[in-house]
Amino acid sequence: MRLYKWIWALFLSVGLGSIANAAENAVVAGHGAAEAAHGAAHVDEGVPIAAPVLCGWFKGSNGVEFLPAGAAGQAISAGKPLIFAITNSMVAMGIVALGLIVFAQLATRNIQMVPKGLQNFAEWVIESLQDFLGGILGPKLVKQTFWYFATVFLFILSANWFGLLPGVGTVGWGSAGAHGFHVTEPVLRGANADLNMTFSLAVGFFAMWIIWSIRANGLGGFLSHIFVYHGDATGGMRALLFLIFFLVGFLEVISIMIRPISLTFRLFGNVYAGESLLETMLHLGGNLGFLTALPFYGLELLLGAIQALVFTLLTAVFTSLMCTHDEGHSEEHGEGAGH
Repeated sequence: MRLYKWIWALFLSVGLGSIANAAENAVVAGHGAAEAAHGAAHVDEGVPIAAPVLCGWFKGSNGVEFLPAGAAGQAISAGKPLIFAITNSMVAMGIVALGLIVFAQLATRNIQMVPKGLQNFAEWVIESLQDFLGGILGPKLVKQTFWYFATVFLFILSANWFGLLPGVGTVGWGSAGAHGFHVTEPVLRGANADLNMTFSLAVGFFAMWIIWSIRANGLGGFLSHIFVYHGDATGGMRALLFLIFFLVGFLEVISIMIRPISLTFRLFGNVYAGESLLETMLHLGGNLGFLTALPFYGLELLLGAIQALVFTLLTAVFTSLMCTHDEGHSEEHGEGAGH
């Protein structure tokens, strides 16, 4: 896997997540003080759905002004026009992406024929992923798409586990409540516990899926794969099947459009629920809350790996269904035989 493609995929995911965060916060700012008062009355309810704003650029009477943490949240509550905001989940995205880039640079800094140390570990990870994805995508397609799927898997896995580190979600600004001090604006938050991040991952895959599908089939072949019957029936039955497949094609289009939504909420729901569970266990245990939450940390470590694997597996299967059929035809009929 070429390093520049890996870094490009990281920037694609993190960049889309940042844009989605900024768009969401611009909408949140328009809700005004009424929503803020409602949120303040429920500060002890658990992990908030929307990632708190750490700092941002607002439109003021003297032009654009930058407001730090605390003041930015008050400005949003007051309905002040927001231009761009940085949330704690965006910071977590950047830290995870930077960590992966540094890891890749260190592992490939002094490549040796007999790998050892960090290079050996990196090669084991990449070769394991390549074998796994090769069984789904086939030898030809995996060479074209491995850089993307490997990056997505490593990013999701790292982000999920990063969210379990001590201090993530528990260090920041807040206020005293019925159950003690409650952090309402943590410095860091699990990246995939933010709906914007999982949405950007799903949309990024959808864009790449369209590119790969058209590249593998051509625009006509792409539409033909969805709407046209390719079986061996003849006569009236063939005409009937053509009509049925054409009508079913519209259902397939709806199914394709729903895939990013299902990918978004599957990953977000599991990670957000896990963080909410850990916070609940911490509160239930009082001063010894870390002991109450400790068994669930092992569960969340496993869940973080499973969710990264499920997201990668589903996206690889979606790609294989659309892009590998021509490879099968070429094996049966020779190169260039396809429809």
